Amino acid sequence: MTTTTSRPAGAKAVAARLFGGGSATVFALLVLVFVVIAFMNPSFFEPPSLMAFLKKAAPLVVLAVGQYLVIVCGELDLSVGSLVGAQVAIAAGVIDGEESRTLPTLLLMLAFGAFIGLVNGLVVTVLRVHSLIATLGMMLVLYGAIRLWTGGAPTGALSDSFRQVGREGIDLPAVRQLPWAVLVAVGIGILATVLMRRPFGRTLVATGDNEKAAAFAGVRVWQVRTIAFVLSSLLATVAAVLIGGYAGVDAQVGSGLEFTAITAVVLGGVVLGGGRGTVLAAMAGALTLEALFTLFNQLSLPSTIRPLAQGLIIIAAVAWAARERRSPITQS
Repeated sequence: MTTTTSRPAGAKAVAARLFGGGSATVFALLVLVFVVIAFMNPSFFEPPSLMAFLKKAAPLVVLAVGQYLVIVCGELDLSVGSLVGAQVAIAAGVIDGEESRTLPTLLLMLAFGAFIGLVNGLVVTVLRVHSLIATLGMMLVLYGAIRLWTGGAPTGALSDSFRQVGREGIDLPAVRQLPWAVLVAVGIGILATVLMRRPFGRTLVATGDNEKAAAFAGVRVWQVRTIAFVLSSLLATVAAVLIGGYAGVDAQVGSGLEFTAITAVVLGGVVLGGGRGTVLAAMAGALTLEALFTLFNQLSLPSTIRPLAQGLIIIAAVAWAARERRSPITQS
């Protein structure tokens, strides 16, 4: 009897760690959307088409991982969309088609991304400004600064080596081409999953779950949250490299991506307010959202339905989170 009851309990424990308790819904939704897409377009799951979908979704997956790190510790980062646009504009303006400038520009972008994340983190943790207001202000600063610099239109050009990661891949017989962007997204997901299993990841979740209890336990809350903002901005920089490679330089690049990333994370069952959710579920949320957008295109629905769907998902997620937070009080 002991053996038979311990196995299901062990399986439940593994499932809880993997899916984060309740976030398994997004995996079922992802499968459902894929089934509908496959029914309408059977060629979708052919290797070239599937790789093209994953390459397009990779930047959002990377952004979702960064947004997850901030949300799980109880904050929000609204500056990532403008940061993506700023980074692409900086890359195009500095490189200006010169291959020799690619590596120095990438280092400049990483430094700039880390600086923006550090400013966001310190304003939130040291100056005690709510993250919604702090990162909204940073979003407007970046938006205005880049348009002031470029005159409202992108200048310069990206080099071929810069764009290679976002649009090229490894030629393979089975899938024709395995995109570098997909490998980057998978690698970041693995690193983030490992990070969340380390002491830093556990303190990140503990901070989002109960800030005061975490502080009493010896966690430097300001430091943990600041690092989360820095990581979010660095991953937004990576997403900018992928988007620049895939889509090139565009005046609207990065526009609205902050809300898309938040939608993807909450669709993955990560609780707004912090303390619950997994990296894998956040990544699945990004894939599900991208799959929904693909389905909307196949149904010839207007593009205006995207913000409508995102808004409904966020409202539903907030309402569900509020219900779950109230449930222990109701039951007691």
